[in-house]
Amino acid sequence: MSDHQEHIVILPYLALGHMIPFIALAKKIQEKTNYKITIVSTPLNVKYLSSTIAKDSTNSNNISLVSLPYNSSEHGLPPNTENTEALPLKHMVTIFNSTLSLKEPLQKLILEIIEKDGKPPLCIVSDTFMGFASEVARSCGTFNVSFTTAGAYGTAAYVSLWLNLPHLLAIDGVFKMPGFDDSCCFFSVDQLHPFMKLANGDDPWSKVVKSLLLPSFDSIGFLCNSVEDIEPMGVRAIENLTKLPVWCIGPLLPQCMLKKSEKDSIFESRSGKEHGLSPEECISWLNEHPERSVLYISFGSQNTISTSQMMALAMGLEESERPFIWVVRPPFGYDIKGEFRSEWLPKGFQERVSKSKKGLLVKSWAPQLQILSHSSTGAFLTHCGWNSVLESLSQGVPIISWPLAGEQAFNSKMLMEEMGVCVELTKWYSSDVDKEDVKKVVETVLGESGKGKEMKEKANKIGMCIRDAVKEEGDFKGSSAKSLDDFISTLLCRRNMSS
Repeated sequence: MSDHQEHIVILPYLALGHMIPFIALAKKIQEKTNYKITIVSTPLNVKYLSSTIAKDSTNSNNISLVSLPYNSSEHGLPPNTENTEALPLKHMVTIFNSTLSLKEPLQKLILEIIEKDGKPPLCIVSDTFMGFASEVARSCGTFNVSFTTAGAYGTAAYVSLWLNLPHLLAIDGVFKMPGFDDSCCFFSVDQLHPFMKLANGDDPWSKVVKSLLLPSFDSIGFLCNSVEDIEPMGVRAIENLTKLPVWCIGPLLPQCMLKKSEKDSIFESRSGKEHGLSPEECISWLNEHPERSVLYISFGSQNTISTSQMMALAMGLEESERPFIWVVRPPFGYDIKGEFRSEWLPKGFQERVSKSKKGLLVKSWAPQLQILSHSSTGAFLTHCGWNSVLESLSQGVPIISWPLAGEQAFNSKMLMEEMGVCVELTKWYSSDVDKEDVKKVVETVLGESGKGKEMKEKANKIGMCIRDAVKEEGDFKGSSAKSLDDFISTLLCRRNMSS
């Protein structure tokens, strides 16, 4: 390797929803700079990452993968468990804690890179949950940058909640969140996940999340997979909390999603998973329905809902008579990777919706990018994971939210209150859902007038803003493109100052 070529080490958290934007970030930096990029993870995750990167050979030549030793059984996890996919809730604290075992192997790797390259890497980019990388970077003569794969608002609310526990001071169930503007932003205890409601500083979740997040404040700044113009309040909140610069460099989405001329085209799955339905079949089904008429339903890679909720959702969908594509997985309490059984839906439901062409049920994985990019898709019922939110909004598709974990309820709050592009159906897998509520919300959001029309208009404006942020054409450079340039310049400037 030539002396002048820089090297960046990238460390994602052990979750597919985090790895996908990390791969996109690696490719984006590599395209922009031609720097050498090393993505670091555990052996089974490296195998997954390798297959995903290999599908796009256009810019993967200078991206390498390195495994760090990790044995899930030594941490009390099921054998061969190296990420959160299909991991039961009872093991989540354990896998969080297990990431700390990667600290020493990471340090050893950085020292090997220094010996080989003759200098430290330009920086380590680590997931917000891998804050220990800040200490490793400092000990090896380089810098750490924290990368939050969530949105700015969701990240700020999640971090502030766990570090400050402001809900313990709630009055009539309402409280102020440190970091956010006191005069206009209030949070409700009802918006908190059950684990968050119980957080008091001494519980297992408080201890592990705080121990992982707090060291990320020792980095030199935060990268955020978002667009500053759509989340100004969230960006300010991260800056207030961390006292660090924030670079919004999103959306980290495939170029084909961000170019209108390529809509309805076939492109690769970002997850690397086999689809339960081929993209060609999916597009063929969507082509048979009017523009903006179809509801797409998916709860992400590691979430599901209860049996009773599934039944109510199915009945409400059928009574709404609106066409839908639904990614179905076994309900809560069953193996999420197991076979889907017809008994979890109303009797004859699948046959009726298939015959009438009103519904398409997809087992396990769907070609989500194709569905959201298609002109027939009119709304997205989602758990509000940030990858899904960005994919939806980039296409101007309004959202029906059903938060299930993490910062998702904060994302839902922001989409409703700050953007006006979302209606919340319910929260969590334990809530009661009525088929009439399902029918009402679906009809509202897919409606041609009133609130539905207003949401579509706002979603379209935000979609344009998102696509423009990464655009570089002639003299025009979008805000996220400029932010990525500034991030790289900051790293080089710091390197020069310290050498």
